Amino acid sequence: MALSPDHLTARELLELVCDRGTFRSWDAPVPAEPRAAGYAADLDRARAKTGTDESVLTGEGVIHGHRVALMACEFGFLGGSIGRDAARRLVAATERATAEGLPLLAGPASGGTRMQEGTPAFTAMIGITAAIARHKAAGLPYLVYLRHPTTGGVMSSWASLGHVTVAEPGALLGFLGPRVYQAITGERFPDGVQVAENLYAHGLIDAVVPPNALPRVIARVLAVLTGPAGNTRPIGVPAYPAQEPASAWEAVTRSRNPARPGLRQLLRYAATEVLPLNGTGRGEADHGMLLALARLGAWPCVVIGHDRRTGQRGTPFGPAALRQAQRGIRLSRELALPLVSVIDTPGAELSREAEEGGLAGEIARSLAELMELPSPTVSVILGAGTGGGALASLPADVVLCARHGWLAPLPPEGAAEILHHDPGRAAEVSAGLGITASALRAVGIVDAIVPEFDDAADEPRAFCERTGREIERSLATLHGIPEAERLAARLDRYRR
Repeated sequence: MALSPDHLTARELLELVCDRGTFRSWDAPVPAEPRAAGYAADLDRARAKTGTDESVLTGEGVIHGHRVALMACEFGFLGGSIGRDAARRLVAATERATAEGLPLLAGPASGGTRMQEGTPAFTAMIGITAAIARHKAAGLPYLVYLRHPTTGGVMSSWASLGHVTVAEPGALLGFLGPRVYQAITGERFPDGVQVAENLYAHGLIDAVVPPNALPRVIARVLAVLTGPAGNTRPIGVPAYPAQEPASAWEAVTRSRNPARPGLRQLLRYAATEVLPLNGTGRGEADHGMLLALARLGAWPCVVIGHDRRTGQRGTPFGPAALRQAQRGIRLSRELALPLVSVIDTPGAELSREAEEGGLAGEIARSLAELMELPSPTVSVILGAGTGGGALASLPADVVLCARHGWLAPLPPEGAAEILHHDPGRAAEVSAGLGITASALRAVGIVDAIVPEFDDAADEPRAFCERTGREIERSLATLHGIPEAERLAARLDRYRR
């Protein structure tokens, strides 16, 4: 695989990412071992060519003030292939990062396992993967920058496990390199499939990032995940003017206003750091659901929510959106971060594709995962909350609702059709469904109502900032409650 002239070596990547002069190597010399004559000669040539003693370099550095463990492949050393010595080095670096409580950044660029060492090198991928799994189980961030090219056993193991994964523009990324594919199958692999941009389009990676922008992206991730906690004292409760409860049909019609602020505006005005993530990581993306890492005041958190774009009422979403939300739930669990879920949807997609894609099962799995999630959870009914799609994001320790938010098993038109065979009676029927913020508060489904003066569409920034403060206040309250007590209270809420 020919590399472009500006392709970075492992050392250049490490120096680029780290603040000037902060990188320190962790690598011990590779022990001398007997090798077949041809392989020994290959190693000597690789060392002379690259100035490195193996295909991986590891160490630590500082990225925008954050101490980080790093490991990177040197593709010029036998195609960045991973043999037993390289695997031992990667395992040792990962275990040290775990022991020292450091986030870990990996920069693979490799054709896979080292053929000269055969199956022992192949099975060494298991040990690297296990070390990464232990690092993540410790609640420590694992970030991956996929470089050109990354294929084979590396792509199929430690390169595909990042909490956040970004890739070099145009990078060849895949299970099997095209040259090997052609040798095995006798056919040419289709163009444009194994490239970073196509992986992004299919929800497999979070962004395509040129090397010179990588330090800034990593710094944004670390600012959310490992930044200073800030002031975690509870926020005082402001005295809002009293408001009459909104009628059901008023809530429905106001929530459908295309000018009403949605999740993106909430994050723009209420969060200090936001890093959008992309897709399920498993080959799907649904833009009806937004997934992001964010910092709301002092609180780093994972945010999942229905995505109402400016000027739109919101779009239905399918099974992939729920699997994307489940990725957010996993991130919350693995990184021990609070989860904030935002409900603002006309409902789940009604289609053959959604049925065959397992929509009902994904709603059930989302409900189960939210009920069992050990992290503190806050859900916000920001606007319309329709059907099982809304229910799938609801279970939480604290539930907030905007004054004109509402929650119902069906749109009022659907309920009117069921009850009276007349969708035109939707306004009449909505009054008896118990869907408004005040009705939900009265029966304990909602804990607090976020005021609107008079309508969120008329005061988008103030409304979003007010909602953000209510989320912060809820997170501060939950922070002091032991996990077992929180989980028991969450279960009791829905048993009642």
